[in-house]
Amino acid sequence: MRIHVESAHLVAMIAIALSTALLLAIKFRPATWRGVLVEAVIANVGAILAVLAFEVLTA
Repeated sequence: MRIHVESAHLVAMIAIALSTALLLAIKFRPATWRGVLVEAVIANVGAILAVLAFEVLTA
């Protein structure tokens, strides 16, 4: 199975990551830069996994 990530997928990843990071920041209110970094990493990994899962399910 080949996964083709196109520009629309990249836009979706960015949108999901930004919205997830915003929701995490509102919920947990990190006080240090490490907390912000952890939330950003979690948001980006979640966005990538969501787009890849959609790609696998629709392929």
